[in-house]
Amino acid sequence: MENEVREPAPKYNYISPQEYLLRERASDLRHEYFDGHIIAMSGASLRHNQIERNITGSLFSFLSGKKCQVLPANMRVTNPSQDAYVYPDASIVCDEPKLEDDKFDTLTNPSVIFELLSPSAAGVDKGRKFFFYREIPSLKEYIMIGSTRRYIIAARRQSDNSWLFENIDDSQGVLTIQTINFTITFQEIYDGTGL
Repeated sequence: MENEVREPAPKYNYISPQEYLLRERASDLRHEYFDGHIIAMSGASLRHNQIERNITGSLFSFLSGKKCQVLPANMRVTNPSQDAYVYPDASIVCDEPKLEDDKFDTLTNPSVIFELLSPSAAGVDKGRKFFFYREIPSLKEYIMIGSTRRYIIAARRQSDNSWLFENIDDSQGVLTIQTINFTITFQEIYDGTGL
């Protein structure tokens, strides 16, 4: 065919990282960004908020006056390739926080990331989010905490850049965050939740 045009098919519904940030910064609602697609974030349950409060409260007290600090769920995080922008449920940054630009709202160097696993988002948190998080060179631990039953999955970066997973349940009863040498009990994590 003499008049046939051979061009790549356009990426429909694709949004660039820059376009996402412009929209997100103008929005009253929070959205995450994965590979050119924007995903609206839903609200969190009471139990989710209680667990988040328990963890960030304990970490804030422990880290007070130290070189690391805990940041709440409103701090957006990106990876080096900028193909993901997400809002972890909490994060710890050690040393000086590095931010993507002069808007001061996107962290690029978290040391520890926490996600609370809900039935609707557990697959994303265990899969897609971890895929993007592990590209962050500063990240040492990714901690996933159950919000409907008492269990934790801790992924830790090894010296060869591989990740070692540890499943923690009530029989152990404690989570050790190795990056900051801090131990928190399941009782402290799940206090007031009824779990």
